[in-house]
Amino acid sequence: MEFRQLGKSGFKVPALSLGTATFAGGKGFTEWGNTDVKEATRLVDICLEAGVSMFDSADIYSAGAAEEVLGGAIKGRRDKVIISTKATFRFGDGPNDVGSSRAHLIQACEGSLRRLGTDYIDLFQLHGFDALTPVEEVLHALDDLVRAGKIRYIGCSNFSGWHIMKSLAVSEKYGLARYVAHQAYYSLIGREYEWELMPLALDQGVGAVVWSPLGFGRLGGKVRRGQKLPKVSRLQDPWTVKIAPPAPDEEVHRIVDVLDEIAKETGHSVAQIAINWVLQRPSVSTVIIGARNEEQLRQNLDAVNWKLTAAQMARLDAASAKPRIYPYWHQAQFSERNPFPTS
Repeated sequence: MEFRQLGKSGFKVPALSLGTATFAGGKGFTEWGNTDVKEATRLVDICLEAGVSMFDSADIYSAGAAEEVLGGAIKGRRDKVIISTKATFRFGDGPNDVGSSRAHLIQACEGSLRRLGTDYIDLFQLHGFDALTPVEEVLHALDDLVRAGKIRYIGCSNFSGWHIMKSLAVSEKYGLARYVAHQAYYSLIGREYEWELMPLALDQGVGAVVWSPLGFGRLGGKVRRGQKLPKVSRLQDPWTVKIAPPAPDEEVHRIVDVLDEIAKETGHSVAQIAINWVLQRPSVSTVIIGARNEEQLRQNLDAVNWKLTAAQMARLDAASAKPRIYPYWHQAQFSERNPFPTS
């Protein structure tokens, strides 16, 4: 397994990570999966055998139960794994059970440590931006947790470019821990990350931790032109559809058509090709894969240790290209001084 630098830090992470949103199962997550501790332990075994040592979770996944399952699956081998988890979204009914205030972040961190059965978290990320809490308060709280040894590195998720830049400026001003990772949505059907967040990541040293490289399963090989969705699918769940990134059917079908062509050329599956494409993009530190079962996991693990050719990448780029919104379409006209990121 290839290991990559996590942004501008000295920490290395595997090119693939395993997401745990399929662990436990609960309100809003059962359609994603309901992996118990025994099954999760087997998945962790397979990952470690393949060199995938990073496991990503969040407090809201199955109301904390996913972290508990992960904690059970890694018990006795904490030194072999990298744990990342997230907080900020509502986790309780109280007025302070949401957001990135000092009160909530400390409470969330302590809760995750307890559920995971560990005394430190390798990468602790804010699940979303809290516009009601001063950035200074957020970063001082995170820095305190780093200094206390409860967190090794900090990151953010689903931030806008200015959210990240303001946070980095505050970290620099006060000498606080800085974000070295941005967990962001990026896929062949979701390339908006390239417009601003990717150039920022390269310029500021913030590694992309990519979630949903298959676009909520649309690029997994089961969604094709003229076919009905499979009975067991996140896209059959109303809650999942509500939060899933938008993607017109024709756009998905156009991309899958090209993925099918390249699958025949390479002998790799549609899903493996879609993941491999993301792995070759600039700024990407690790790509989070998911799996309901052992078969899916082994399939996704085969997305590494080979590369699409430049010509195949170009075909996928062309098939997935979409019109940019302002100011990005305007900036693209000045490529002489505003080139597309290449490394």
